Amino acid sequence: MSLFKKDQTPDMVPTKTEMDVLQILWQYGPSTVRFVHDKLNEQKEAVIYTSTLKLMQVMKEKGMLDRDESSMKHVYSAIVEENKVKGTMLGRFMDTMYNGSPSDLMVALLGNDRTSTEELKKIKELLKKMDDK
Repeated sequence: MSLFKKDQTPDMVPTKTEMDVLQILWQYGPSTVRFVHDKLNEQKEAVIYTSTLKLMQVMKEKGMLDRDESSMKHVYSAIVEENKVKGTMLGRFMDTMYNGSPSDLMVALLGNDRTSTEELKKIKELLKKMDDK
């Protein structure tokens, strides 16, 4: 069973800044531009409000976001599903960096000094569950 959907359209792969906005909306749910803007400013150097507004408007045009205009404050929500976007991005990364080989990707991840003992335990549990099926 493949985790990666081959039928994703190219515009469903967000840029880095679009991904920053999506991460906020996935974490906090539907939000105003002001809220997203404030969260972006917590994460990195100062972002101009009008840049955040324009980015979110463009993302709506691309079909990544929806906008509720029923109140004075427009509330944006993510249309694209987190798992699908991340799966598509991971698939492209694996294809580009590891010639499409999941095992080569896993060897690189497990051999990385950033992989903690707790993360290795989670991976072992996942592998055991997959073996039991």
